[in-house]
Amino acid sequence: MREKWKSSFGFVMASAGAAIGLGNLWRFPYLVGNDGGGAFLILYLIFIVLIGFSVTIAEAGLGRYAASNIVGSFRKIHPGLAFAGGLGILSAYLLFSYYSVIGGWIIKYAVTYLTGRSLENPEAYFADFTSQVFQPIFFQVIFILLTGFIVYKGIAKGIEKYSKILLPVLFVLLIVTAVRGITLPNAMEGIRFFLEPDFSKLTAKTFVDAMGQVFFSLSLGLGAVITYGSYLDKKENIIKASVLVPTIDTIMAVICGFAILPPLFSFGLGASQGPSLMFVSLPLVFSKMFMGNLFGMIFFLLVFFAAVTSSISMLEIITAYFTETFHVSRKKATLILCTGVILLGIPCSLSFGVLSDFHLFGLTVFDLFDKLISNILLPVGAILLCIAVGHIWGVKNAVREVTNQGTLSFRLWRIWGFLIRYIVPAVIFVVFLAGMGILRV
Repeated sequence: MREKWKSSFGFVMASAGAAIGLGNLWRFPYLVGNDGGGAFLILYLIFIVLIGFSVTIAEAGLGRYAASNIVGSFRKIHPGLAFAGGLGILSAYLLFSYYSVIGGWIIKYAVTYLTGRSLENPEAYFADFTSQVFQPIFFQVIFILLTGFIVYKGIAKGIEKYSKILLPVLFVLLIVTAVRGITLPNAMEGIRFFLEPDFSKLTAKTFVDAMGQVFFSLSLGLGAVITYGSYLDKKENIIKASVLVPTIDTIMAVICGFAILPPLFSFGLGASQGPSLMFVSLPLVFSKMFMGNLFGMIFFLLVFFAAVTSSISMLEIITAYFTETFHVSRKKATLILCTGVILLGIPCSLSFGVLSDFHLFGLTVFDLFDKLISNILLPVGAILLCIAVGHIWGVKNAVREVTNQGTLSFRLWRIWGFLIRYIVPAVIFVVFLAGMGILRV
């Protein structure tokens, strides 16, 4: 008998945790910085409504309807769609492999601040640490094993239980960090930059980045919500839950903006720091801040919690497939899969050191995984989801599922159907073209 969530709250916490990860705490702030502050934020909120809500409802509805892993869910709609689920499995496996590298870095930084060390030269510290062989892999393995432990415990006793703990703790730590950030000297400059839109800076790239961030943040096309939705009881209110997940994710993203941007402006660094923002720019801020070690520790603890809630969804996608397809125990499947992720993740870690000169298609192993997943597999998977739900399963069948056979109200179902059939796949296709470099922005 398949496991079930104990409550819809558990589903919401787990699904929101899957969405709240490095996309919020790392990518969102530097995109805001690079794309004009408040103008980017407004576009992001618009696309959350148009894309985020629509796809979350589609994924949760499909998962509960099929009550199966991601491959089984697509196969139930049509046998020829099983490959779409297979792409999700591949995406989750590759994503977890290189995501665990960053997870290991986060643990290392949290430990550094816990021991009371201040990073006076964070750029040199980051370069030295990531170029080593054994230490990054050691912390990477710890991250993978912690994720594996939660997934091994199962749905109710593992993912649901720990999501209910980790997400509220994450929220509290984020609020503490945000309060400290906005009370720093000259923090108002960062707040103004974050909230005041400068529409003169709007470009085609801003639109594509905002669409892509919604896509990246909610992991659309990965299949996490399909997998989590498959554990929902038929009586649960999918529409309400599917609105809550992107809403919580968005609230967290906005709070992240308040936690990260004001300190950067307070110490004259600005926000256009790019991907190095988390591991170089913010540690530099902490080194200059009163009680900086304490807030550095709090920050990297909350980033760790966010990373873990995302990584357990990646591992669960694969674990659900293996346990149901090959009829192995959850314990055995988790152990085998974590071992495989470790072996696959090691070359990603070494891409910053001894394998930095090894390139495939002009990219390091880490960058190749990132580009393959973000620019190809996830967009293609999300488009296939829209086709499967909107055109093959059909909007009316999907609506019957998410309204519990018509017992729940869904007044906007026609608009949702139009979005999932036409608008969302078109938007994702634009992101795909931009990511592949075919569309110049």
